Amino acid sequence: MDFEAIIKAYPSIVTLDESFQTYGLDNDGNKVTFDQSNVDAARVTLDAEYALVKYKDDRKDKYPTWELQLDYIYHNGLDKWKTDIVDPVKAKYPKPS
Repeated sequence: MDFEAIIKAYPSIVTLDESFQTYGLDNDGNKVTFDQSNVDAARVTLDAEYALVKYKDDRKDKYPTWELQLDYIYHNGLDKWKTDIVDPVKAKYPKPS
C-alpha cells in the first residue's frame, strides 16, 4: 500500500493502516474511500516532485564532511575548495532546469 500517495491524493485522511484496503479515516473518524487511479496519479506527481530535488540528495552523499571541508579551506583557500570540491560535485549532479 502506497501510504504517501494516498495521503497526497486524499489530504483529509489522517488515519490509515494496512487493514484499510480501500478507505482511510478523516479527522472526525468518517470513512474516506479512495480510488486507485487517483492514488496512482498522486504517485506520478510525487515521483516528479522528487526528481526535481534528487540532485540535492545525490550531492550530499558526495561532499566530504564539513570538518574536512573546513580543513581544506584553511590549508588551500576558499577558491581552491570551490574548484576542487564543490564544482566537480555540482557538475556531476547538476540542478535540473
